[in-house]
Amino acid sequence: MSKIDTTRPFLPVRIAVMTVSDTRTLETDTSGQALVSRLQGVGHVLADRAIVPDDVAQITTRLKVWISDPTIDVVITNGGTGVTGRDVTPEAFDAVLEKRIEGFGELFRMLSYKKIGTSTIQSRAVAGVAQGTYLFALPGSTGAVKDGWDDILVFQLDSRHRPCNFVELMPRLREGQPEGTHHD
Repeated sequence: MSKIDTTRPFLPVRIAVMTVSDTRTLETDTSGQALVSRLQGVGHVLADRAIVPDDVAQITTRLKVWISDPTIDVVITNGGTGVTGRDVTPEAFDAVLEKRIEGFGELFRMLSYKKIGTSTIQSRAVAGVAQGTYLFALPGSTGAVKDGWDDILVFQLDSRHRPCNFVELMPRLREGQPEGTHHD
């Protein structure tokens, strides 16, 4: 069973939050704000925040900027993971990911199924790693963001979580990469 090992130190992670939307502003971005509040509430650092239109090129450009920034460990997006024509966040992730974390989307949909039933099949939540940076794409609803954080990410981004967590793997994410292509 998973648990928090209080004998180990909490290591804050530097997280950038991207809301993918053609209509939201910082004032109306309840999903992004829910994510920011949650990550800061447990002691992580908000490294950057942006609202980016539903456009593969613009999402990819912002992802590349954050991936190449040594002050950002994790990028979490919300929005654009559905199946409509404007939902292109997974396609943007495909353009930058080096390795996919298949279990993230599977686990998100399994947990979401318990709350919204078969409607969860419309989510294309995805995750992976690029140049030593974790990337997670959540749906844009506030409920989905809360579920993704509260049920998965709060644990996997906690260095004290056992039996294992994403934070303890961070120093090894860049193994085998050429120099100059990762965070220092």
